[in-house]
Amino acid sequence: MTKRPWPTRWWAELLLLGLVYGAYSAGRLLARGDADLAVGHGLAILRAEEFLHLDFERPLNRLFSHTGALGIPADFVYASLHYLVTPAVLLWLYHRRPAHYRTARTWLVASTLLGLIGFTLLPTCPPRLLDAAHGFTDTMARYSAYGWWGGEASAPRGLGSLTNQYAAMPSLHVGWALWCGVLAWRHARRPLVRALGLAYPALTTVVVMGTANHYFLDAVAGAAVMGAGLVVARRLTARRTPEPFLAPNTQPAGFHGTSTLVSGGWDTSARELLPARRSSAEDDTAAAPR
Repeated sequence: MTKRPWPTRWWAELLLLGLVYGAYSAGRLLARGDADLAVGHGLAILRAEEFLHLDFERPLNRLFSHTGALGIPADFVYASLHYLVTPAVLLWLYHRRPAHYRTARTWLVASTLLGLIGFTLLPTCPPRLLDAAHGFTDTMARYSAYGWWGGEASAPRGLGSLTNQYAAMPSLHVGWALWCGVLAWRHARRPLVRALGLAYPALTTVVVMGTANHYFLDAVAGAAVMGAGLVVARRLTARRTPEPFLAPNTQPAGFHGTSTLVSGGWDTSARELLPARRSSAEDDTAAAPR
């Protein structure tokens, strides 16, 4: 009986993801940018939305700020779910869909690093930090007594100085939620899980706007970053193995047995990333039981 192949050792994956997240967090802090420049970018985005009639964050923020039954749960969603759901999906893929894990992980990492470039090049003030004359309410500050966060985004009380307040463009809250949703829709078998995969990014988009943490165009940019990250991930992984990443519930042929013939005497086992040339004697020996 063939042992189930894993993408790589779990501790190596954990170390890699920890290093990437640490580099992302440190880079995000270093990319704080000038406050006046960030406010200017935020106002430019808001004016563009007003011109295009896309400023959906305004009515949503008024609703959330005047209705605690909506605003408080939304703040909890904003402050916690991306820290819980994203690693949960990664873990699920690693254990239940190992054939798709490596591309999914590379997609997440590449998109996150692209988002960091966006924070660096375009520091953006979120709606909640604009002058009150623009009509936005910081729901995280308004309802901070109900949660662990303070007045600085979703950071725990006293740790606001460790966050970048001007990292609104693109919205990786939306981007990561879209990543989770696509993977759940493509690779989950249960209809309920697939439906939740569709609902999660939509809910996150409403939440980030209603809490005045992002503009609608930030959410659009977050989705665009994930699209670019997927292109990068597929190019990188295509050089290693033809992984049917977006095909639902499929496994590459190499995962069904201990060895699969590639061509012309080149074989690859389930644990090999690239095929290796076998000798003629090995070919004859391997061919006998076939």
